[in-house]
Amino acid sequence: MTTGVRRRMGVEERRQQLIAVALDLFSHRSPDEVSIDEIAAAAGISRPLVYHYFPGKMSLYEAALRRAAEDLAGRFVEPREGPLGARLLRVTGRYLDFVDEHGPGFSALMRGGPAVGSSATNALIDSVRQAAYEQILTHLGIARPPARLELVVRSWVSLAESTALIWLEGRRIPRRELEVQLVHDFAALLAVSAAYDEEMADILRGVLATEPVDGPFSELVARLIALAP
Repeated sequence: MTTGVRRRMGVEERRQQLIAVALDLFSHRSPDEVSIDEIAAAAGISRPLVYHYFPGKMSLYEAALRRAAEDLAGRFVEPREGPLGARLLRVTGRYLDFVDEHGPGFSALMRGGPAVGSSATNALIDSVRQAAYEQILTHLGIARPPARLELVVRSWVSLAESTALIWLEGRRIPRRELEVQLVHDFAALLAVSAAYDEEMADILRGVLATEPVDGPFSELVARLIALAP
């Protein structure tokens, strides 16, 4: 007869396990509702051992937020292949996958959770926003954005964030429709800016030149034309 032997983990491996366990728990419930005892039980270790690796729940919480921030920022990475509309649609799909799967954790990350006002938490939030901003510029193929384009992209990143937070409160709009709407929102922000600035108009023309007739940007144009009297 064989008996199960618990494998001894190294320090870093155990830390990463605890972070993963905490992130899973924080993803489904508010951090205030998750206890150290519950984290220890889920990890299969004792409460004192959790404190051996993390001085308290707040430090473990911030480590879990850091993991979530890295994951979320990675959702914006997309190869520069094909039309921009299709790329943004895939990006928003992955972004909303994260939001859907980690609702309370996403809210805690973006709203600060119990660590509101913490410089570490604020830095994590800013890192996600900056990563999203830089990736969108990469999709556009622009390294030095003009002021109006920076405004458009940063406004869209903020809009995606606030839209996701509101959607989580009741999920009253179907996921797929929300993904397309966010892509349309980006095109609309770009179009409004292009109406006031020739440089932005050139950027918009470049985007539309590669857009297929069945792409999300073309769909928006068709919908807007249909609204005209």
